[in-house]
Amino acid sequence: MAEPLPLCYLNGGYLPLTDARISPLDRGFLYADGVYEVMPVYGGRPFRFAAHAERLIRSLAALRMQDPHTRDEWRAILGALVERNGGGDQYIYWQVTRGAQYGRTHAPLPDIPRTVFAFCAPLPQVSAATLADGIACITAADTRWARCDVKSVALLANVLLRQESIDAGAAETILLRDEELTEASASAVHVVIGGEVLTPPNSQRILPGTTRSVVEEMAARAGLRWRAAAVSEAQLRAAEEIWISAATREVQAVTRLDGRAVGSGKPGRHWRAVYEELQRYKRELAGTPW
Repeated sequence: MAEPLPLCYLNGGYLPLTDARISPLDRGFLYADGVYEVMPVYGGRPFRFAAHAERLIRSLAALRMQDPHTRDEWRAILGALVERNGGGDQYIYWQVTRGAQYGRTHAPLPDIPRTVFAFCAPLPQVSAATLADGIACITAADTRWARCDVKSVALLANVLLRQESIDAGAAETILLRDEELTEASASAVHVVIGGEVLTPPNSQRILPGTTRSVVEEMAARAGLRWRAAAVSEAQLRAAEEIWISAATREVQAVTRLDGRAVGSGKPGRHWRAVYEELQRYKRELAGTPW
């Protein structure tokens, strides 16, 4: 991964990322009492800001917190951060924690000023090899907590599951719970069965992905049938195509799963249609208000 861009935002000001400091008593540090978003930026234009902002509000509400900023305030904060870091293609990580409490108390939840932090990094570029050959993934039991619909900073289970794929020389870990597909350690998962694109329905087991929604829209634009439906482990393993999608991955074709070829072992035509439609859509948005 490329190094982050030099400037960040912290509690009302912009400063060098290397100079940013928070209290060790911040509840985000002590309890993972906070939420976050990751949003791609194409040509200096944040992508799907409204959807990310809405998801942030939902995640905060699940933690019984109000958003410390209005949507216009977030737009100003994040827009300025992108500009100060040179624009172009990057991504923004933005996070809100309950704040720094003097002491350590599980409950009652304290009414204290929120900690607001954001930084940027270069947007990873998909390699020609990935586009031509796809990626390898492994499967593992979904050991995450029971509220995966909250984009919480409590990511230890995700981190350990992702490390399993690294240890296996793969790109991502696809998760199974009760013999059904949920998602991946840091991605949504889409499968093609009988020429139809299926994605598991949103629930507390799955993060409602903003990039997932984009993929569904691009599938419709490409004339493909798609729907939200449960996907069994057996269906996953027999799928004609498997894709993963995420803010910093866009949509990528999975061509090997647990060491076995998916479909022909090459990115499929349905993935190609959706990928190309997404590139057209990004060009259409260039220079438009966000």
